[in-house]
Amino acid sequence: MTDMDEARIYDDRRRETVAYLATGRGVATVQVASDRVGRFALVHRCVARDVAAAADRVCAATPEGVLAADAAWSDAGAAGERAAPDRAEFESLGFPDAVAVTMSDGAVLAADADGTVARHRDDAWEAVGAVEEVRALSNDLVAASDGVYRPVGGDLRNVGLDAVRDVAGTGVPLAATDDGLYRLGNGWLSEREGTFAVVGAGIVDGGPEERAHAATAETLYARDGDEWGPVDLPVEGAVADVAYGECVYTVTEDGTFLVEADPERTADGTGGWRHRSLGLPEVAALAAV
Repeated sequence: MTDMDEARIYDDRRRETVAYLATGRGVATVQVASDRVGRFALVHRCVARDVAAAADRVCAATPEGVLAADAAWSDAGAAGERAAPDRAEFESLGFPDAVAVTMSDGAVLAADADGTVARHRDDAWEAVGAVEEVRALSNDLVAASDGVYRPVGGDLRNVGLDAVRDVAGTGVPLAATDDGLYRLGNGWLSEREGTFAVVGAGIVDGGPEERAHAATAETLYARDGDEWGPVDLPVEGAVADVAYGECVYTVTEDGTFLVEADPERTADGTGGWRHRSLGLPEVAALAAV
């Protein structure tokens, strides 16, 4: 197993990123420095259905409720200031049978198996609304079986589409649906046809613009300008989620973690995709800090 404590993997261009995974065995962490996928650990045993992270906190959606922990140190020099990634201690925030969770504007937004969406702030849950079936949350967007919703005036408002599998609420909203990939502009605009299950967007450290990816059961796509093209991954398997930090990170449902490193951030200057099998089943979500 790669030793991420080796001083040689850190230089002025590299910091350590901690990725959190929601898996069928629990919440796991993976330590990554540039293109090096290092130590990983199962830090909380449960059935984790979703995971979200902000600068200093990580939350997981589980059948027992929403769990929260301080985010692990994400820089080699901060090990004495935050808990190490393999020692994250989760506490329950309540809200049982949670299926999805996100973090936005200092609050936690979660959904349960009955379609109820609630916001946690000041140590209390406040119901936002209910829909037929929540499939994903991102910032203030709700992906549901009958469309995309947004909290408006103490309720959830349908803002279009149908059979939505995932949403990306960073920057220009994106939605993955059973019949295509959509971007919110003057209404929902079709980006690409197909049955999409995953969509994500975010800024890579030092990058000039937002990156975006989307996946069908067979193919991961990346946005380049106004076009979407397939990504040639070095492994097979359906993509479960995508996250952004120092690099682009993705993970397959069967537990292979991948990082796309810029050539300038790698020791050999080649860049490209690196991967490692984690041996964790039923991976559902990924977040990075």
